[in-house]
Amino acid sequence: MERLASLRAEIDHLDHALLELFAKRLALVKKVGEVKRQHGLPLYVPDREADMLAARRREAEQMGISADLIEDVLRRLMRESYQHENAFGFKTVNEAIKKIVIVGGRGKLGGLFARYLQASGYPVALLGHQDWGDAQQIMAGADVVILCVPIATTLETIQRLQPYLRDNMLLTDLTSVKRQPLEKMLEVHKGAVLGLHPMFGPDIASMAKQVVVCCDGRYPERYQWLLEQISIWGASLYKADAAEHDRNMTYIQALRHFSTFAYGLHLSQQPVKLAQLLAFSSPIYRLELAMIGRLFAQDGALYADIIMDKPENLAVIESLKQSYENGLAFFKNNDKEGFIQAFNQVKQWFGEYSEQFMRESRQLLQQANDYRKPE
Repeated sequence: MERLASLRAEIDHLDHALLELFAKRLALVKKVGEVKRQHGLPLYVPDREADMLAARRREAEQMGISADLIEDVLRRLMRESYQHENAFGFKTVNEAIKKIVIVGGRGKLGGLFARYLQASGYPVALLGHQDWGDAQQIMAGADVVILCVPIATTLETIQRLQPYLRDNMLLTDLTSVKRQPLEKMLEVHKGAVLGLHPMFGPDIASMAKQVVVCCDGRYPERYQWLLEQISIWGASLYKADAAEHDRNMTYIQALRHFSTFAYGLHLSQQPVKLAQLLAFSSPIYRLELAMIGRLFAQDGALYADIIMDKPENLAVIESLKQSYENGLAFFKNNDKEGFIQAFNQVKQWFGEYSEQFMRESRQLLQQANDYRKPE
């Protein structure tokens, strides 16, 4: 026991040394953030990150250390680093912008963009649903108007903004559907128009590696500065046609959210206790339960609006029901070969992504297991 205590003391000493090194690294990261702010450099640079990780992996292997271990540690450090790089704010790309109004800016996502814009040096005013009596004053002198309201009220809010819009304003939105809002903005506004969809929620710690979909509207030369500003925050921009965006969102959002809702609804009606499911769960099942539970920690109205947005969503969900019935038929008919054939067809559709997803999910499962506590 004395020998064990001595070894543990050495480990504690080395852990303390690691903490000091982490602190020094994060302090350097803050300085990097200051340089990036001064020169308008993006928070996230994929090539730099990839090169650094590859070099550390090689060095780890030469030292007889698991390359995966070092990459895991460094990726977690980098995630923390991106937050520290925000400490000095961001360069102001367009100093001619004197006022940005966020309609719905008191909501969580609108508030997130308000903070990032203010950290970039832009004056931001908020127009909430209770502020329309002062809309004339709030909108006065605005150079940019950003719409961030629920899907169900987006079109009527755009129409309501029309009397306050001037041709030299940029009008954009952060709605998760794009075709109808973009068409409506082009209808009521004669100036620059841009459709944006942040592919993340308001609880992110950093914009680094997040994706923002961009749908061109009118006068793209007048909003390139905003896209550049978003890139400086660390986000990746993905340009898409509005109709193409909405078609893909049927599967990325509506179908996925519905299937998650249905799974959660079904579980809640079964004679089981969640605590026992968690106690018996494998890491992958626990992760699945976590993703289901995450949905129900949020606003049901948001997901209702996404699923009910357009008839195509319901048609695809109907086809999911048919897929369940077809899949169940294999087992009702004891058709093992039919199941395997269908399984292999899906496997072929996923192609090389299957192995990529296997590697990615393995990392997620290991992290989920690391944080697991006794039930």
